[in-house]
Amino acid sequence: MRHAIALLVFSFITLGIYSQDNRSNHKNEIGFVVTDLIDGAIQFRYERLVSKHFSVNLGIGYKGEEGIVNLSGLDTEKIKTSNITYSGIKVTPDIRYYLNNVQQTGMNGFYMGAYVKYSGFKSDLSGQYINDTGITYDLEFDSKINVTSIGFMVGYKLPITKRFALDFLIAGPGSGFYNFTIENKKDLPDEFYDDLNEALEEYSLFDLLDGDFRFSQIKRKSDLKLFSFRYGITATYSF
Repeated sequence: MRHAIALLVFSFITLGIYSQDNRSNHKNEIGFVVTDLIDGAIQFRYERLVSKHFSVNLGIGYKGEEGIVNLSGLDTEKIKTSNITYSGIKVTPDIRYYLNNVQQTGMNGFYMGAYVKYSGFKSDLSGQYINDTGITYDLEFDSKINVTSIGFMVGYKLPITKRFALDFLIAGPGSGFYNFTIENKKDLPDEFYDDLNEALEEYSLFDLLDGDFRFSQIKRKSDLKLFSFRYGITATYSF
């Protein structure tokens, strides 16, 4: 078993060395983010070499409602909703600094950089609300979530053949700025928003919310700032 693993590692290293000698004349890459499929998203990326060590990169993707990450709905004494699903687009430009002279070796090896990520999602939410007097109201909401994240990243791009490579984004810590908007399609009493905010305080997703995060009858928007993190594996093709 150990001999097989050693042979596999040696093969990757040999392929990498061979590929580095054959990728230097390629200044463009397109990529498909394989790991995004897990969360029901499709994302393509384009990278362009701009100097000996620097490149610029742009990713554009769409997330469908299906995926392994599902948020459970609210389930309190007064508010019960369906599970929360969301879909929308995301755009991610970034700039990278390669430790290699990529004009000589091609865009591979270790890199570090900075990124900005914008996501715009929509979600439908339905359920029921029971007030203090026992009257039941139907809930039907359209909600929007806009997220802008800024951060740094570290990764490694492994050449597999002359044109193909695997891009491992190892870590991408940053800060995410979230903007939530809800619009109800049904008439609801004013006290619903007080009960909603109370329910959100007990909801695990909002453990880090501060006192500024509040919905109201007049202002149906709220904002918050949370830690964000990027990672992933992208299959790339250079030309």
